[in-house]
Order: sequence, then structure tokens, then C-alpha cells
Amino acid sequence: MDHNPETRPGNPFTGVLSTDQAAMEQRLAELQGQLAAMTNDTPLIERAHVLLDMGEALLGLERHAEAWETVRPLLEPLVEAGAWQEAVEACDILYRSEQEDSIVALGHGVWLGVTFPIQAHTTVGMLNHVVDETPEDSDGAAVAAMVAHYIAGLRTEGRERDNLTFLTNQVIAKVARRHRGIEDQETLETWIEMYELNNIERLFPRLALIINAIVGDKWWFDRDAVRARIPEE
Repeated sequence: MDHNPETRPGNPFTGVLSTDQAAMEQRLAELQGQLAAMTNDTPLIERAHVLLDMGEALLGLERHAEAWETVRPLLEPLVEAGAWQEAVEACDILYRSEQEDSIVALGHGVWLGVTFPIQAHTTVGMLNHVVDETPEDSDGAAVAAMVAHYIAGLRTEGRERDNLTFLTNQVIAKVARRHRGIEDQETLETWIEMYELNNIERLFPRLALIINAIVGDKWWFDRDAVRARIPEE
């Protein structure tokens, strides 16, 4: 007879976490099977989608080093292929894997996500990571939050735009609160004006400085060569 209350059948204190973990393990096994069935002729994007899903599953299982090892080799091939959305998703997983160079991956993801017209919510998510990483008394969080708000408005429309800009406005308010203790809309607008956060011509160069500070000399690809592939307006 099992006298351990943590494992005894019907114990109300077990369930959610163990069930979720089992489901995640099963999902990972399915993805590993899909990967094993692929051949050398399998398109990069198809393989990448499976590997990205594996990375997410490994993060869910708190196997962070394995998530990094699974996803890191994808980044340069995705950039080479111009698969910008998947490349930024890879950077997001690498950042959340909490490895030595995860902060470097964040810088890459922000640069790619701002430079190329990928899904707005993905870029906003990367910029929100910058907000979380930035000291409370730094202007960097304000810059990242305002760029996120600008991109949310630029790349979406309709209900999606309303929902995403609502969230980015909330982040801006949070940053203003922690940065200068601002609580009301009028003072918030004054703060935005004071720090020239509504000056788009200055905002993006300021973000570039933040990205350079994050990545340093650890760029994994040639940015000039990648810039040359930016779609013309």
C-alpha cells in the first residue's frame, strides 16, 4: 500500500503539473518522431517548425540547455533563407532558455523583429523582454516600450490593432510608473514629450544603441549583408 500522500491515487494535491508534464513529454516524443522521419530533401521551414516546437516543449519541461542546443543551429540558416518570422521565434526561445548567451539572442531577435515586417505580436514580445531586462531608472525600457507601441499600430489593423495597442499602452504606463512614479494620463503625456519618445526619427537610433549594448561584439551574422535584403517600401 502506498502511504505517500503525494502519489496516492485520488490525492487532490496531485494532478495539474504532473498531467501537463506528461502531455508535454508526449508532445516532445511526437515531434522527435516527426523529425526522425524527415530526409535531406525536407524543406528548411518544415524542419524549423518542428525544431521550434521541440524547443518550446523542452522549455515547458525546464530542459533549458536542450532547448538551446535544439534551436541555436537554426538561426543562421533561417536568416540566410529570409525566414524572418521563424528566425525571431528562434531568438525568443534562445532568450527564454536562460543560457550564457541568451541576452545576445534577445538582441538579435529585437534587431530582426524591428528590421523586417514580421508579425507584430512577435516583435512586441521581444521588445517587452527588453523592458523586463532594463533597470527601472534607465530610459531603455521607455524606448523599447514606445517602439513596441509604434510597431503595434503600424503592422496591425482592426480588432488586432485595438487589442495589441491596448497592451502596449499598458506597458508604457508601467514603465512610466516605475521610471518616474507617473500615475495619470496628463503627466504620462508630458513624460513622453520630455523624453522625446514620440519622435520616431530619434526613437529607432536610440533603440539601435540599446541593441548594440546588448549584443556587443557577438553578432552571429553580417548585419550589413542582411540589411541589403530589406524590402523596399
